[in-house]
Amino acid sequence: MNWRKSSYSNAAGGDCIEMADGITGVIPVRDSKDPHGPALTFTPEAWQSFLAGIRSDDFPTTL
Repeated sequence: MNWRKSSYSNAAGGDCIEMADGITGVIPVRDSKDPHGPALTFTPEAWQSFLAGIRSDDFPTTL
């Protein structure tokens, strides 16, 4: 599986996620700081919905 970093991730070693391509029907996503840890999987439709939410600023930026 080939993982790639999000173009929106912090390149300074901070908040980075990686996605894997080439798996039919799912988009695996993981924390780049924990490459052997768990990965979330999204359907393509759910991933597109998630990205749309990020683009429209639907999620809080602080906890």
